[in-house]
Amino acid sequence: MKPGKFAVRMLAVGWMVFLMHGVAAAETLHTNPMNYDPQVHAAYERLYDLDYPTAVQRFERFHEAHPGDPQATDYLLNAVIFQELYRQDLLDTTFYANDGFLSGRHATDEDPRKRDEIFALADEAVREADWQLHENPNDVDALFARAWARSLRCTYVAMVERGFGAGFRLATKAKNDAARVLQIDPEYADAKLIVGVYQYVVGALPWPFKLMIGFAGITGNKSTGLAMLNDAGKHGVITSVEARTAMALFLRREAKYQQAIQVVQELKREYPHNFLLWLEEANLRKDAGEGMAAVEAYRQLLADAARPGYFASAKLELADFGLGDALRGQRHYAEAAQAYEHAARTTGAGSELKIRSLLAAGQCHDLLGQRSLALRDYKEAIDAGPTTSRAAEARKYLFAPYRGK
Repeated sequence: MKPGKFAVRMLAVGWMVFLMHGVAAAETLHTNPMNYDPQVHAAYERLYDLDYPTAVQRFERFHEAHPGDPQATDYLLNAVIFQELYRQDLLDTTFYANDGFLSGRHATDEDPRKRDEIFALADEAVREADWQLHENPNDVDALFARAWARSLRCTYVAMVERGFGAGFRLATKAKNDAARVLQIDPEYADAKLIVGVYQYVVGALPWPFKLMIGFAGITGNKSTGLAMLNDAGKHGVITSVEARTAMALFLRREAKYQQAIQVVQELKREYPHNFLLWLEEANLRKDAGEGMAAVEAYRQLLADAARPGYFASAKLELADFGLGDALRGQRHYAEAAQAYEHAARTTGAGSELKIRSLLAAGQCHDLLGQRSLALRDYKEAIDAGPTTSRAAEARKYLFAPYRGK
């Protein structure tokens, strides 16, 4: 090949490379580029295996290396909040699968220092996002970061402090930011987690609540919410796991147990050492009426948890409580009472789970005619949370034995 032709060909190749690079750079990424950072990915791997100490430590380092960036602050906020919810036994979806969570009085084990840390991180992320939005009101990454910070704070306020009024105001602000993201960039799938959860939760509210907030123009739709969560689960970069987890919970509320099981099994294949995913499949099989298959699922989970290093973290009391429910459903009341009592007396068990377990154990003893054991459990439940709804229920059974529904 003559030198002139070779030079022309190389020049043509160079132009092609330059043009291809220009096209790629012009494409919208539809997510914050930081989400693809290997350090972020490695920290999330530990988070989804429930190795919270390691995940928090890695996100702290990343946060320190990216001062002023709300996305880096949100990573840390997310890890700290879910570590705290896990500590309090508040990540078992059994707690939220019915409307009793909204109407009852429940016990919590709030740590004021951890609450202050969480609120400080949330405020920091919002301030950082506000600064970026002052520079560019259409910055989708900043809008999403602010929406995410507000939604995370809402999660803590609603689940731990049960401040539903304050939580709803935060959720609305988060939804508005995320909806703005999707208005600017409809393919920014991570934002669909926040809007999808909002749509479903508002759509699932009891009719009097929906009527009341409807006058303020606040509406929701369960089907729309599930569709958005499905899209976030398929295309989200940092919200895929959370979107599918929320979708499984909502499908459970809709009694679509087999669909929910499919979602959870997909997550289990990705994170086979996540204790909560195995727990959730057992919960779903119990609710689906699979009887002894659910019992065996809980027992297998407890056996796996006893294997050194199989789970980075396992809250055995949650599995014991589920086992108690499954055995009770099969009228194996003696074994059920034993499982409930084991859950209640596990070191570190959260107050709400302890009260629920003791009340259920007392009811099983009453059904067996073991009145003295029932009274012992009822009194323990009352002592553990005297102002809760379940303590009020336990007081009734001090005077008349539980006879079943």
